[in-house]
Amino acid sequence: MKHGFIKVGAAVPEIRVAAPLYNKEEICRLMDEACAAGVHILVFPELALTGATCGDLFFSEKLLSDAEEALAAIIAHSAGMQMLVYVGLPLRCGTGLIDAAAAVCCGELIAVTARTLLPAAGDLGPARHFAAPPEGAFLTAAGHTVLLTDKPLTCAALPELSVGCVLGDDPARAASLCADGAVILVNLTADAEIIGREDWRRTMAKSLSGSGICTLVRANAGETESTTDMVFGGHCILAENGVILAENPPFGGTALTTAVTDIRHLRHDRMQTGTFPVSPCAAIAAFPLGNTETDLTGVIDPCPFLPVGADADARCARMLEIQARGLAKRLSAAHANGAVIALSGGLDSTLALIVTVKAADLLGWDRKKILSVTMPCFGTTTRTRGNAEELAAQFGTSFRCIDIKEAVDLHFRDIGHDSADLSVVYENAQARERTQIIMDIANGMNALVIGTGDLSELALGWATYNGDHMSNYGVNGGIPKTLVRHIVRYYADLCEPSAPALASVLRDILATPVSPELLPPKDGDIAQRTEDIVGPYDLHDFFLYHFVRWGEHPDKILREAIAAFDGRFTPDVIAGWLKIFLRRFHIQQFKRSALPDGPKVGSIAFSPRGAWQMPSDAFWQG
Repeated sequence: MKHGFIKVGAAVPEIRVAAPLYNKEEICRLMDEACAAGVHILVFPELALTGATCGDLFFSEKLLSDAEEALAAIIAHSAGMQMLVYVGLPLRCGTGLIDAAAAVCCGELIAVTARTLLPAAGDLGPARHFAAPPEGAFLTAAGHTVLLTDKPLTCAALPELSVGCVLGDDPARAASLCADGAVILVNLTADAEIIGREDWRRTMAKSLSGSGICTLVRANAGETESTTDMVFGGHCILAENGVILAENPPFGGTALTTAVTDIRHLRHDRMQTGTFPVSPCAAIAAFPLGNTETDLTGVIDPCPFLPVGADADARCARMLEIQARGLAKRLSAAHANGAVIALSGGLDSTLALIVTVKAADLLGWDRKKILSVTMPCFGTTTRTRGNAEELAAQFGTSFRCIDIKEAVDLHFRDIGHDSADLSVVYENAQARERTQIIMDIANGMNALVIGTGDLSELALGWATYNGDHMSNYGVNGGIPKTLVRHIVRYYADLCEPSAPALASVLRDILATPVSPELLPPKDGDIAQRTEDIVGPYDLHDFFLYHFVRWGEHPDKILREAIAAFDGRFTPDVIAGWLKIFLRRFHIQQFKRSALPDGPKVGSIAFSPRGAWQMPSDAFWQG
């Protein structure tokens, strides 16, 4: 649970209907399995101890007494387990009967929650057997007297961990628990399988966890329930903030489904939305879990910006569309007659050109209204220059090659700089000369200069102030370097069948080392490799995502990165580059404070007009 990582689980026991003393053995076995797997919060289905399909047997004194005896055994079995367990069972309450969830932890019965939404119709018709009890009453069950509550429970060692309990399908109650501070919702259900219900559950799980900015753990009655009138499939869903983390599909046969959730991510998003109360959590009782570490092996994605799954290509297409439509609107609003782009033959300018071509097509422009300008200088290689020219030809844009060596040499003489001094002056003079040229060309054409710099470069300050840092519209400002590479590769695959020559040049650009090419080549090859200087972009994009998207502490980022990049980078190497990232991120804010307009594409952007506000002289002590 350290750093907010909580492992949650939904368990579907193989039961015998109306045999709680038998069922408790299976429940205890699954508790052992979950405990061994490091689960912190375990949820069993609604009425799992007896079975949800007992019908009028729920009124049987024998069944109710056996259920309490079984609960007492489960409570005793939980002693020594660092795990909060929710077990569903029928309990007597005064002269009535409640459909209850018993919260058990470390040998104690912490609290009992009752189902309050009791429709008379439906598959099981719970109103026939159960009643809604008064809130705040005390209940004696299995030899323990506890509060009957509909409020969240909190963890004594980790107060930010607040757990709310919902029985059945009750969205209003789920929303109320989230408003009361619950970041994890446990949902005990007994929902029969009918056509269409499976998709409905997934939709509801994503909706409830997304609207409540919480983690939902839904455990559903399994296949060993009675099939007299209906069939149950054990469909369990674990969802976090609108995303399904894990599930056991209907008739999936999995007894235990687990996932790791990050409650600090949830709290971070709640702070940013401003729609949740700032008053202390309305929790009513505490459970005694210790703040232990969660095993993160295989849990943390090393490439958090990259789309995965069946819709990965569709997401790449949508990102390109967002960029292109943003640019098309700006070109139209500016009454521009064209677009000018500094095409280096590298990844960023390649993606910017793809976006500009798509924008031109949206506007119905002749692609010749796009001017691709390559400006070789001291560090330009034959490979990148040739790729820039070929790329422009394949896209059908206008093209100019302007060698800037003479202009930069003249500038060095003007300012008294020795051209043998390969310092930052030597490098930045080239970048600023290129920007001056394309800005002036754009003025002459009544065109806009299209910025090429990406989100990772903005985070690290890897851009020349008032050089490649500046443009009229920065189309890549919301795309980190790892995603730039991914989108260009996607586009190359897309072009392969119909435009193999274009796909070929795109693949060669993908294979070219990332470099600003500001230092003279060595034996004709690139001498200045960006990742040798500032560090691997895989690591920096990981740091960027966790630091900016979630506001995480460096200690937590380091722990996550060590787990995510196990086998690729040693902990010492990761720690070294993390320190460099954090230092550069803070001291380079002045560049982000003067950014041109550009579209936000994902969850992170650095526009100083609202996406990211930070003082340029903020102090970093690392």
